[in-house]
Amino acid sequence: MIEFDPRMLSNPRALRNAFGTYMTGVTVVTAHDEGGNPLGFTANSFASVSLEPPLVLVCLANTSSNYETFANTSKFAINILSEGQIEVSNTFARPVEDRFATVDWQPGPNGSPILDDVSAWFDCDMSRTVDAGDHLILVGEVKAFDHNIAPGLGYARGAYVTPAAEAKALSKRTGLVVSALIERDGKILLQGDGNGRLTIPSTDDVADGANAALGRLISESGVQAEPGFIYSVYQDEARKLQHISFLCQADDGDPENGVFTGISESTLMDIADPAICTMLERFAKESRIGNFGVYYGNEVSGEVKPLTAGS
Repeated sequence: MIEFDPRMLSNPRALRNAFGTYMTGVTVVTAHDEGGNPLGFTANSFASVSLEPPLVLVCLANTSSNYETFANTSKFAINILSEGQIEVSNTFARPVEDRFATVDWQPGPNGSPILDDVSAWFDCDMSRTVDAGDHLILVGEVKAFDHNIAPGLGYARGAYVTPAAEAKALSKRTGLVVSALIERDGKILLQGDGNGRLTIPSTDDVADGANAALGRLISESGVQAEPGFIYSVYQDEARKLQHISFLCQADDGDPENGVFTGISESTLMDIADPAICTMLERFAKESRIGNFGVYYGNEVSGEVKPLTAGS
């Protein structure tokens, strides 16, 4: 049985961090049938509904073999898969007789099955169900949850999307600068630029690929963090460079190089690069509402394309 501190439910920041950018991710929804057997299905139509009270929703097709169980259950869990769990997603999406035979799991604090090694999980009471065309909307009230720094697994246009795949697609490019926007509890890891100003970890040494460059930046910072999704892409027209910044979540522990700092007006005044300053301003605004996008443009102007929930 997984342990959980109920006081976490009254912490809006903890809930936002758990919801985070996982809203576009792939999930496995789990419950027990009347005989106590675990069952579940893969879904990416998952969204947060409310922080007070904490409510989430997921959609179930009326044609699903699990329909009767989930339509009548009193509790269920939503497991946000991590980027290495593609096979778990495939298993729970196929007509497999025993989907739990090849996965490790344990009962959550509220009793529903929680899969091992997921990016986040929400153990819920059923709040209500809503008929919606050819789907049934399950609205759950979160009774326990947890998350970690492992990036979530995404799915778009018929293919899985992972941070590693994004970084690989950018590998061995010339004129590329990779930076790491390393976040923890709403604060960003800032380092000195050697001239008395502040910046985020970055490098133009990408000979072995963007993925390796990002890994080095995280390692040199001395914090435990996982490569995250692309947060900003912009072209430095004057220097003919393309900047790619990855948003990464850090675990507990003090960095060896730099300090986690809240984004305030005085902090922004110490940022050397105006483009990075603008990016941090955007991050501060988006982190307050828990709704992130991806910036495309140049160092002066561009547009932010929101991350929308899957259907």
